Amino acid sequence: MSANMADETQKTDSRDVEEDPLQNPLSSGTDDEEDIIAVIRAPAKVSSTEGRPSAIMGSMKLEEEPDVKDLFITVDDFQKHVFTIDTYITYRVFTRTTRSAFDEPEYSVRRRYQDFLWLRQKLLETEETHIIPPLPEKHSMRMDRLSKDFTITRQAALHKFMQRISEHPVVSFNEYLKVFLTAKAWELTSHRKASSGIVSRIGSTIKTTTSALMLKNRSPEFTMMTEYINTFAEKMSSVDRISQRILKEQMDLGAEYESYGPTYRLWGNSEVELADTLGSLGDCLDKCAKSVKDMTLSIETNFLPAAKEYMLYSDAVKGTLRKRDYIQMEYELACEELTRKKNEREQVKISDQNYSLGAIMGKDPSDVKEAKSTKLESQIDKLQKQVDFLSDKSEVANADMKADMERWHRNKRKDVKEMFTGLAAGQVESYKQCLDAWEEVIEVLKSEKRHSDDVGNSLFQTSEPSVHAAGGGDSQLNGREEDEKE
Repeated sequence: MSANMADETQKTDSRDVEEDPLQNPLSSGTDDEEDIIAVIRAPAKVSSTEGRPSAIMGSMKLEEEPDVKDLFITVDDFQKHVFTIDTYITYRVFTRTTRSAFDEPEYSVRRRYQDFLWLRQKLLETEETHIIPPLPEKHSMRMDRLSKDFTITRQAALHKFMQRISEHPVVSFNEYLKVFLTAKAWELTSHRKASSGIVSRIGSTIKTTTSALMLKNRSPEFTMMTEYINTFAEKMSSVDRISQRILKEQMDLGAEYESYGPTYRLWGNSEVELADTLGSLGDCLDKCAKSVKDMTLSIETNFLPAAKEYMLYSDAVKGTLRKRDYIQMEYELACEELTRKKNEREQVKISDQNYSLGAIMGKDPSDVKEAKSTKLESQIDKLQKQVDFLSDKSEVANADMKADMERWHRNKRKDVKEMFTGLAAGQVESYKQCLDAWEEVIEVLKSEKRHSDDVGNSLFQTSEPSVHAAGGGDSQLNGREEDEKE
């Protein structure tokens, strides 16, 4: 019966492979990124309902999520706590919910950054088949971690992290999330002390990292997911690296503008006739310096954190894919062990146990054969149960991965659009302010030119009668000279 089940499973897998549209792009050797993205974004197909119900339902409720949202989490009101030994920042985490699992409809607690780290680690351990959003990095290369700008940026990133968690149809029901949202400070501390150590986390990381190398029958769909996320991570890394370089150049330009304006004012102090013009140039450069400074601040606090978040998000997706590969590897190894034990059982049935170790020790060969057969049957029965369990686990992992990737693509399209739209709007506003400043300078120069023309005309009109008078005197002198000649 177990052999028939294995054969039916293999037939089902073969039919799935034959009907899988991903076979065609791979077999033809195409690497068109558009096709890969279209396939990955396709709605997930759940082929089994034997897995965890919450995970299966999570992959089938993508369109219903906005209508059933019953958990709202806000991160705001950061506070700096200064002590003799340590200084740190806490954030208010405010929760509103209508879920029956919560005793109160509203909760307000204060959490440190390390509390968010604990929450994410527990979610990674308990929701291993789901993509857990990333947290912002602990330190910044450009800003002090206790500065106001850095704290505001981190608060926005933590708020987005909690929003993504609350919107997830499965992860939002995690018990550790409830503890994080409702527990008092001392209660959360006790939970954190009971967490697993770093050694176990390192061991889990090593296992999931090497699983991809041992896979034999990975689905082409997940291969394409891996290729796409690797390419996406490279592109976002390039965007971040180039943006950092452009930001540095713009900050240098703003500094030059700030030092350039006073030069014209000092010049105007020594040139009274040009004081207005040079002063307008100094004001223009000051406005340009402020405009560039505002633009660089917007890039540093809005665009770069968003780009960095998706770099970290790519690592989170890669980690979940590795965990899915590890689950599949466990299933494949169990299937191989089951097949080996079945073959060993068949060999025992046809083998002669007269020269076995048990027979040499004086036991009856038939008893030896019976004992071996009984032992193998017990092992095969345990392995069959393990294979069935791992098969269900693999089905759930595949369904969770497809549903989360669809959700990730949907959020990515929205976030990337907002990210570049905000960047473009900031650039347009900055250059518009610079343009207006230079147009004011042009108006000043035009008014100075009109004033100088008016002064020149007035001087010309004033000097014209004297010229006529001089001309009249010359004519009279010439008349006297002619009379003398006569």
